[in-house]
Amino acid sequence: MTSMPEYRGVRVLVLGGTGFIGRQVTRQLGLAGASLHLAARTKDRAANELARLGVTGIPLQADLSRPGAGAELLQSVRPSITFNLAGYGVDPLERDPSQAERINHTLVAELVEAAGSLRSPDWPGQDLVHAGSAAEYGAATGPLSEDTPAVPISLYGRTKLAGTDAVAGATGAGTVRAIPVRLFTVYGPGERSGRLLPALIAAARAGRDLPLTSGEQRRDFTYVEDAAEGLLRVGLVAVPAAGPVNLATGRLESVRRFAERAAAVLELPAARLRFGELPGRPDEMAHGLVSTVRLRELCGWAPDTTIEEGVRRTLQFPPAPP
Repeated sequence: MTSMPEYRGVRVLVLGGTGFIGRQVTRQLGLAGASLHLAARTKDRAANELARLGVTGIPLQADLSRPGAGAELLQSVRPSITFNLAGYGVDPLERDPSQAERINHTLVAELVEAAGSLRSPDWPGQDLVHAGSAAEYGAATGPLSEDTPAVPISLYGRTKLAGTDAVAGATGAGTVRAIPVRLFTVYGPGERSGRLLPALIAAARAGRDLPLTSGEQRRDFTYVEDAAEGLLRVGLVAVPAAGPVNLATGRLESVRRFAERAAAVLELPAARLRFGELPGRPDEMAHGLVSTVRLRELCGWAPDTTIEEGVRRTLQFPPAPP
């Protein structure tokens, strides 16, 4: 993780900053000395998260499911830059179409309009950095560049794409400096329990077998601190950049090989990895290498944490609150 003194003293607003990726964005901004404003469902939750992360900031309450809440929040805080990590639909229990449309699309459109009207003449970077998703590509196959036609097949993917399009359209029209960033398979401390790495850690600690799929599907695995650093680096980009940016390593690894490499670090015997005992998911993406050319052109950087190092660093973090 690279320190970014460019954020020192800069008024920053973070939405979704108590979630898996968002809390790492919050932490890195706090360590950089930003004038940090963290919005959560309750003020206490935001305050507790800031204390747990050991950073200083102003906790705020915001019900982002309420129409107009995003614009009101920006008008109140008047940030130089906003990081939007709010999202609905990653959790399998989140299946309300109206909430997906609200959080993933119309909220984003509100933020874009408000951020453009509050543009700070003293801040050279972006007004808004919006976290998109690889799910926007959906059924697309082959190598994935930002020019690959997006064919989302899930409610989450469709509504996230609508949010990305809202950001890109406003940026292209010159009304705001904003970049949508598509995140891929992010792993690390704070993941929910049903995901691969937490399941591997739990199996290693309990000394038990772990049923898995065949693991043949390939993914671009990005360590969460790298993902957060990438979002901050994108925020510093001083030129308009209409359209999304892929934030990934540019390397593919099979799920099976990720599990084997992580298990070696966790000292979980390979025999306990029960590949093929679970069925694959019919909606899983099947794609080739993810292009990071645009990311490198804009930031001169791409994630480089190895899987082994990412797992080791995950073990060093205290467990996230439920």
